[in-house]
Amino acid sequence: MASFPWWRSIPAASARLPFKTLTETPLPGLDPAWSRLVTAKTDDGEHTFHVLDTGPELAARGIEATGTILAVHGNPTWSYLWRSVLAASLQQARPGHAWRVIAPDQLDMGFSDRLEHTEPPSAFASGYRRLEERLGDLDGLMDELDVDVSHPLVTLGHDWGGIISLGWAVRHSNVVDAAVSLNTAVDHPSGEPVPPALRAAMSPAVLPSATVLTDAFLRTTLALAAPQGSAKGLPPEVAAAYRSPYVSRLGRGGIGGFVADIPALAAHSSRTVLEEISSGLSAWDKPTLLLWGPKDPVFRDRYLADLRERVPHADLHRYEGASHLLIEDRDLTGPLFQWLGDVFGASHAPAEQRQSPPPAGEVTPLHHQLTELTFTWRRTEPAAVDMTRSGESVTWGELREKVEALAVGLHEQGVRRGDRVSLLVQPGNDLTVILYALLRLGAVAVVADAGLGVKGLTRAARSARPAWVIGARPGLAAARALGWPGRRISVSALSDRQSALLGTEASVERLLRRHAGALLDQVPRPEPSDDAAILFTSGSTGPAKGVRYTHARLGALVALLRRTFDVKPGASLIAGFAPFALLGPAIGATSVTPDMSVTKPATLTASAVADAALAGEATMFFGSPAALRNVVATAGDLSAKQTKALRHIRLVLSAGAPVHPDILDSVQSIFPSAEIHTPYGMTEGLLQADITRDEVHEAMSTGQAGVCVGRPVKGVRFAVAALDELGRPSEELSAPEDAVGVLGELVVSAAHLKAGYDRLWHTERRSSRDDAEGLRWHRTGDVGHVDAAGRLWIQGRLQHVMTTAEGPFGPGVVETPVDSLDGVARSATVGVGPEGAQAVAVIVEPESGASLSYGSSPLASPEFSARVREISPLAVSAVLVVEELPTDIRHNSKIERGVLAEWAERVLAGEKVGSP
Repeated sequence: MASFPWWRSIPAASARLPFKTLTETPLPGLDPAWSRLVTAKTDDGEHTFHVLDTGPELAARGIEATGTILAVHGNPTWSYLWRSVLAASLQQARPGHAWRVIAPDQLDMGFSDRLEHTEPPSAFASGYRRLEERLGDLDGLMDELDVDVSHPLVTLGHDWGGIISLGWAVRHSNVVDAAVSLNTAVDHPSGEPVPPALRAAMSPAVLPSATVLTDAFLRTTLALAAPQGSAKGLPPEVAAAYRSPYVSRLGRGGIGGFVADIPALAAHSSRTVLEEISSGLSAWDKPTLLLWGPKDPVFRDRYLADLRERVPHADLHRYEGASHLLIEDRDLTGPLFQWLGDVFGASHAPAEQRQSPPPAGEVTPLHHQLTELTFTWRRTEPAAVDMTRSGESVTWGELREKVEALAVGLHEQGVRRGDRVSLLVQPGNDLTVILYALLRLGAVAVVADAGLGVKGLTRAARSARPAWVIGARPGLAAARALGWPGRRISVSALSDRQSALLGTEASVERLLRRHAGALLDQVPRPEPSDDAAILFTSGSTGPAKGVRYTHARLGALVALLRRTFDVKPGASLIAGFAPFALLGPAIGATSVTPDMSVTKPATLTASAVADAALAGEATMFFGSPAALRNVVATAGDLSAKQTKALRHIRLVLSAGAPVHPDILDSVQSIFPSAEIHTPYGMTEGLLQADITRDEVHEAMSTGQAGVCVGRPVKGVRFAVAALDELGRPSEELSAPEDAVGVLGELVVSAAHLKAGYDRLWHTERRSSRDDAEGLRWHRTGDVGHVDAAGRLWIQGRLQHVMTTAEGPFGPGVVETPVDSLDGVARSATVGVGPEGAQAVAVIVEPESGASLSYGSSPLASPEFSARVREISPLAVSAVLVVEELPTDIRHNSKIERGVLAEWAERVLAGEKVGSP
């Protein structure tokens, strides 16, 4: 005690902070009516708990609780953490549907009893609550509250409260019906160091002063908050509310006690209880929801991986950009109560009960065409040609042999069915071999565009959390430097020194050599319901999302492509878009990878396409709209031989964004024998509708708003969710024939659509709908209408709908006529101002050499502004000009209207701004 004289003034047992501190301190979002003091018998006698409880208010309203949520906070917070959950539960409460929320302050925390401390906090000090005692505290409190367990009982926890609530749920699995946890951990290997963010605070020399003598630990934790839309952290009044029970060291003993009770060492007194909880979770079979902030410096993704291994059936949503105080960073009440409704109200069919329309054709295994073609005379014909390697080719026979050999080698290396494997390999022959070897094994390929950049790729890697990484040297170097998860395998053979530097344990090149001629007979083929791939979206509508595809759904896509575009053996595809290159062997077409930058589709030239056509005797070409524009721009560089080669192309496809009819006409002149199609789709469903160039012109002649994407292809069904005056889609779906001309969100159902978003439970839940027929529909996020001829017209994205005083409008209403003006390369229309009364701003990218702006100002010239206002069907408040409209990375074509709306608002506010 001599070293800590300040410890002598810690209050005696059963002291409690003055209750007037609670009642007189501003606590935003907390209703004082929820507060109550409850005295309960615990393992060491009676203690008084401060509890937030909605039970009394429900009783006052005459509403009986139909379920109870026990919400347990962690360290160094208190029950204030759960104020949004209490408020939301009462807002939703009605007879026959009401959740009672009980959120206690743990002993020595918040406004509950303070304990007697005779020495500073440490792993072995007496007077501090240990994990076992805290579990007992919940027993005593719940007994005193007399909770009706005939209705559902759900635990909810965060941080230490996650461990305690999950442990209590495991011990009382006979009465607990479900569990929800935010960032927490139920195991930490005793031999591993704790996260750096905790290491300093746990040091015996630092722990008392960091946690009790000062509020450093408390302030550091609160500073982790990253509320969405705020760059300043928690609002000052909210941070003050969190600090209110801990303004003096007399109230902070529990903070130090919690830190001291972290059982990182095998000899720690709470280690046995932690191991009991973690092992008990492995047998936990009740519904479970994990909500996670991946930027948490304490509870990192490795703890999430451990939880998922113990509770593999748990639903999970990772909130990109969110940190430790997840419930302050994001609104979790919607996902929480929606999940509870699904679990206990059967309002949403489980994934295994989802239905889709029948596929467009016979669904065969993804290796079917590859195998079949090796038994024909085409065995010696090219299966893949890589123009990035001077036209290096591999035959169908060689491709199958390489796939089998690599599958054997990877299996020997330890890759197993269901393992996730991140592919950091450029499109080409190597990637084709690796992908089909993984599919044969039943491993799951994780594919993200290099164009997402280091930050986006890091998010994708941590989200998918692959067990393996296969990559070329640049990708492996990034994986090593940035700590991406997964054991590493290089594409090419490396020296011992290079292998050590990159942390690799094998190479594709050596595995192929070692297992040449081997067959994978001993490993069964994957089941149709097994996951086959995780494909990440472009990130043009927010952080890139992982999209799960099963073997059955990819097989249905292959059948659809073969039927829609009449792909026959001997066809050859120039793939200016990576996903289509990878589907080549599955559809039985030779894949030709052109010489271009994968991250910059707009770099594809007409000469590169022609050279690829010559090398692969191509009959089909797929390019993004940006690629097509550059092909048109560089067509004058074609030689006579190259021009002739392009005459053999029979089919040209372009998707990802609208293609202007003038561009299509120019493309037709370059590929005179081709039928030109612009299919409609997205990462969640690569082909949903289709239209030819001639049909585009026919549709455009009708003068309808937006971009016509044609009619649904076979096996695809569409419906319309009409928009209200604020641009919100209806919960009711209308068949296309019953919603002609109605502006709404388009929803789609098909056998080849995604199996779901990966580890994004709430995103998947919001994006899907079930109808009375049992069909599962996907919300596309695109708004438009269906015309009397059954054609689909896209007017923009749901989040870009302009809500004017005249009603909601898609950007395409204005963009379509403006794009037709002389001097306009393309345009974007955005709404500026409050919802329901937005003003319309048009932003134009001029054609090369066109002068549309007013001097150096972003404002358009008066003459051009007048032309825009004359042709627009809506009143236009401002016309702005930029050198180049910002677009997405993958296609270089999707205009980022959200960025433009923010920029336009600043311009119109008179701020000095640069390019958007």
